[in-house]
Amino acid sequence: MSERLTVFVRSGCHLCEQMLQELQRLRTERDFRLEVVDILGSEALEAEYGSRIPVLTGERGEICYYFLDETALQQYFGEA
Repeated sequence: MSERLTVFVRSGCHLCEQMLQELQRLRTERDFRLEVVDILGSEALEAEYGSRIPVLTGERGEICYYFLDETALQQYFGEA
């Protein structure tokens, strides 16, 4: 079964778009499902993530934020 990764984003965020593009590229190399959650309009998510977006999380916790950290992602998948 593939791992589920979640990216918390805000509409119109250029860093969010960049991370999503990089993750789409990596989907050809790794088996994971990607969920995108826009925090705009959610008081709870805005309070948790605020301006610290995009945030990439997995089922076992936070992986990285602002930019895709491929080393952290490899570690998350147990590859490093």
